Amino acid sequence: MTKPSHVLDLLARPLGVLRLSLTARCNLACPYCCPESIEPPGLLHTYDQLRLIHAACQLGAHTLRLTGGEPLLSDRLWPLLDALSLGRQSVSHPFSRLKEVAITTNGSLLDHQKARRLCAAGVDRITISLDAVDGASIARMAGLRSGPEAGNALLERVLAGIDAARAAGYNPAQGRLKLNAVIQRGHNDDQLIPLAQLARKQGLQLRLIEYMDVGNRNGWCRDQVMPANEMIQLLHRHWPLQSIGRPVAGTCRQWSYKDGGGIVGTIASITEPFCSDCNRLRITADGQAFTCLFASEGLDLRPWLRMDVSDSELAEVMAQLWTGRSDRFSEERGLMQKGNHHAEMAYLGG
Repeated sequence: MTKPSHVLDLLARPLGVLRLSLTARCNLACPYCCPESIEPPGLLHTYDQLRLIHAACQLGAHTLRLTGGEPLLSDRLWPLLDALSLGRQSVSHPFSRLKEVAITTNGSLLDHQKARRLCAAGVDRITISLDAVDGASIARMAGLRSGPEAGNALLERVLAGIDAARAAGYNPAQGRLKLNAVIQRGHNDDQLIPLAQLARKQGLQLRLIEYMDVGNRNGWCRDQVMPANEMIQLLHRHWPLQSIGRPVAGTCRQWSYKDGGGIVGTIASITEPFCSDCNRLRITADGQAFTCLFASEGLDLRPWLRMDVSDSELAEVMAQLWTGRSDRFSEERGLMQKGNHHAEMAYLGG
């Protein structure tokens, strides 16, 4: 098997992670994400997705994260996973270079059957998103118009999804099951401690995400950003914490509870940018490649997905995209002019 070429961008950052969006649709309507209710035109077929993953692996990608919208809504998920699983079993196949295949979901559609199927298909890690534990707060953060009752019903489905994942073999102690929460000041910052209590009880690593200026629809305001340092200080007053750092090319800075209550992390794109070692390439459900979550435009890869274009030509185009990359938006945010257009988070896959 030929070795991956490990392409480097203009800041010497290697390609390591491919985030592939399967759909822009979601069964929730979180205001900070603003998902579409319909698919974009030109949705990629499974064969196209596999070609893109194949090329990314040849260029050095070692991790694949499947996103949406809500990826469990996509009918392309299961055939894609079946093909990936088959390829990963052969040491001569580029898919065998994938050290991890992960999926991000809101958990509301995750039942025992789906969880077992994900595990059998080789999905190594599941990250579930939940932004509150109070019914009214959940409804507000998820864009549910029916109020607290709908929020409580959603919480029950998400908790059932967590149970299903655990029963299928996704052991939180091994990092195979994690919980994400976006914290927005004035909206759900009062849910920080309850979310941490839930995660500690469930044995889950909680990853607290700063409210980000992705897209143009969410009315982002810096005043609504609760800095990661403030979140950690608040948690520390309840349960003393000690820092265990951020892995190279990781998005999450981690702390451990001194009482043995597990790990909590922060993803601080606003106040503590990690552009310097960002290794992620995002491809949308309709084949647009973005080298930064905060980018305004992507490269349409569909012309290189035609049957008359070879896999090597596709890989070369993706390599050129990566080697010409110099994105570090979060580090330069303060220098940017106001009014910059960004692609929407649900479209990019977060």
